[in-house]
Order: sequence, then C-alpha cells, then structure tokens
Amino acid sequence: MREAKSGRDAEFQEFVVGVWPRLVRTAYLLAGEQYAAEDLVQSAAEKACASWSKVRRADDPYAYVRRILVNQHARRWRRRPPELLVDAVPDAVAPGDGYARSDQRGALLAALATLPPRQREAVVLRHWEDLSDSQTAAAMGCSTGAVRSHAAKGIARLRQVTELVALKDSEHIGGAA
Repeated sequence: MREAKSGRDAEFQEFVVGVWPRLVRTAYLLAGEQYAAEDLVQSAAEKACASWSKVRRADDPYAYVRRILVNQHARRWRRRPPELLVDAVPDAVAPGDGYARSDQRGALLAALATLPPRQREAVVLRHWEDLSDSQTAAAMGCSTGAVRSHAAKGIARLRQVTELVALKDSEHIGGAA
C-alpha cells in the first residue's frame, strides 16, 4: 500500500516538474506578475495533487491542470479589481524561450495587462499556448464562439496600443518576434 502511494507521489512530482515552466509562463501572461504567477501555479498544483488519480486518467493531464490554472486566475480576478500589473518584466520568464528573449516583451506584457481578463485569457491561450478554438474553449469553460470573440477583441485592442504600434513600425516588414 505504502509503495503504491510512493509511486503515485513520484509520478505526480515528475509530472509537475515537467510542466512547471509552461504553467508558470502561462500564469505569468495571465497574471502579469511573477509572484502572482507562481502562486497560481502552486494553487493549481495543489488542486491537481488532491485529485491526482483523476488528473492522470485524463486524456491530456497538462490540459486538465491548465484548466485548473485558468479557473484559479478567474476566481482571483473576481475577488480583486483590475490594476496595471506590469511595470518591468523580470528576466526569469521561461529561460530559453524565444518569447522571453524578445526585446518587445515589456511593451507586450504591459499591453496584455490592460486587457479584460477573459480577453487576456483567450489571447494567451490561443496565441502563446497555441491552442485551437475548441481547446481554448475547454480551458476557459466557454463556447468556441466566445473564444473567437474574446480573442478578436483582445487582438484588436492590442493593435491599438501605441507602444506596440511603434514597435511594429520600427521593425522591418516580415521580421519575426
């Protein structure tokens, strides 16, 4: 009995260690602050641990935990009014990730922080997590039409942010970020 519990614990630990950087990056993009992102991921990991037998039987355990993370973010935002979340971006965001090395990340994260939570969730999940509309809908707990609407409105608002427009104009056509 004790060996089986030890095996489950090791399996859970291996899973969390493997997905932690991706979850922190997603949480950071949602929350806008490193400490808040780490708190969100810790809360999601606690909930996943409590129901690990259910999580590990899921078709995609990462998607299951990501859904927990998005729900945790939504709950926290409902309790706290929105505020500008980003003044400066720490260099410790997902080391080795091309996004983390981008010179434009500060302006982009500040612009993301101005979006309403549902638009920010849709943009982050669709464009950074590269999820399909149906996967994003499952993670957000809404319809695919709502995902398309939130993502389109979020992208439209981001296109109007002066700092991002200036960055786009300063880059050469066809350059990748």
